Amino acid sequence: MQDFFEKETSESVQNEFITEFPGGIQLWIKREDLLHPEVSGNKFRKLKYNLLQAEKGDYKTILTFGGAHSNHISATAAAGQILGFETIGIIRGDELAGAEENWSSTLKYAASCGMKFDFISRADYKRKDSEEFIELLKNRFKGFYLVPEGGTNELAIRGCEEILSEKDKEFHFICSSVGTGGTLAGLINSSENDQKVIGFSSLKSDHLKDKISGLVNRENWEIVKNYHFGGYAKVNEKLINFMNDFSKKYQIILDPVYTGKLVFGIFDLVKQGYFPDNSKILAIHTGGLQGIEGMNRFLRKKKLPQIRY
Repeated sequence: MQDFFEKETSESVQNEFITEFPGGIQLWIKREDLLHPEVSGNKFRKLKYNLLQAEKGDYKTILTFGGAHSNHISATAAAGQILGFETIGIIRGDELAGAEENWSSTLKYAASCGMKFDFISRADYKRKDSEEFIELLKNRFKGFYLVPEGGTNELAIRGCEEILSEKDKEFHFICSSVGTGGTLAGLINSSENDQKVIGFSSLKSDHLKDKISGLVNRENWEIVKNYHFGGYAKVNEKLINFMNDFSKKYQIILDPVYTGKLVFGIFDLVKQGYFPDNSKILAIHTGGLQGIEGMNRFLRKKKLPQIRY
């Protein structure tokens, strides 16, 4: 298992030059999305030490949480199949139980990897972190290794600390999307004192700053909350058009939940004069492209433009 995770290292991930804005401001993207075809981006990083710990503890089953379009569910199922773990997904939305025809492409893929699902109500899902609910799961599913929603815990942060390498010290700004906070925490902990780490929130939340403050050992960071486009997994025509124009011009596909909003936000902040002249910006592409098909299904229903990929 160690060989699987060590095969791809931060040294093998390329930083791709994107463009130079007026004032000599350069944008580069770290292609974490190319780490692995199924266990992509920050999910690879977050799962690494969790699955090594599960192997060390002789666990045979991984249990985790997510929604119907969760990148984390998809990656955990794929990693389980590759590395020989059984996987269980506690999925938000009990209306999906017994309704395979309504499953997202993410759920169908995870099922093809052998993941077993337990669909629960949204009310129960809100209790997923409580000790009482975890005990109920332990009584029902014996002997599993638990990975939290989104994969974020101390071991996940340790994995995300490996995203930045020695060559990344040349950048003045490190930018990443933020969901559960684990990826940003890892980036902050491994950044240099003279670098600034900026998290672009992908959801409406006033609690991310406090949460991340408890996970990091530096103060060289901030969270930008102006580019969530209405909340988690919310999009509009302006964002979709930006993503399509970007992929056509630079041949890099962005996902609508995280990296699309991140890169849109960087371009907008450049226009606003946020970055000093001659800044070098490194944006982290955290993967998540598997969710585009499900998003396009939603966009078709709303008669909105499709994401080209």
